[in-house]
Amino acid sequence: MIDELLKYQETDGKLRAIEQEIAATDERKKYVTARKFLEKAPEKLDALDVKATELRHIFEMLEKKYAEIADTIKDYENLDEMVDEQGGEISFYKKNASQISDSLRALKAEINKLVSQIESTAAEYATAKKQTIAMQKQYKEYKVKYTEVKDSRAKEIQAIEAELAKIAEKIPKNVLEKYEAKRKEKLYPVVCEVSGNRCPQCGMELSIAELSKLSEGTSIECDSCRRILFKRK
Repeated sequence: MIDELLKYQETDGKLRAIEQEIAATDERKKYVTARKFLEKAPEKLDALDVKATELRHIFEMLEKKYAEIADTIKDYENLDEMVDEQGGEISFYKKNASQISDSLRALKAEINKLVSQIESTAAEYATAKKQTIAMQKQYKEYKVKYTEVKDSRAKEIQAIEAELAKIAEKIPKNVLEKYEAKRKEKLYPVVCEVSGNRCPQCGMELSIAELSKLSEGTSIECDSCRRILFKRK
């Protein structure tokens, strides 16, 4: 069974080599980059839109508050009349007027800061929108080119897959399923022959019990890298 599994792995290695060559092409890289960007773009644009709406709402509230304080301070323009009519120390009214003026200046600074944030968010949204449009164009263009690259290797892949199917007939289904599961996890080689007392791929030291099983002709799974290990008698 191990010999057939090794043969299957050797043939699978040819398929893996083609997959790696396709994955390394500029066509695939640009296609994947555009696809990933577009997957996240709606969420990013929505978040910026929500942020802009919130900033606008805060801005409107601050503007209203600013107008109210500005109206209040107008009452102090005729300070002498207020003192004559209502009595009291002029220093008291001057102190109030000064405090209101300080609040007004602080509020104006806060509004200016908020305006800057709104402008920054608007610019960020415009940039994101522009990038999204560019990536939509790139996605369409390179999806076609990537498909052409895959199609150019389709016959080779089909031939290898046919060979794999033939070899698979001699391998127990549960063993093949385990191999394919590990292959999907990007493990390769999946099956390795042990020499000494360590996994030949990750260097994990095997226990006495594991070495005993290997000596008996039983395959084991590495606790570290999860590869299938065997040892010839």
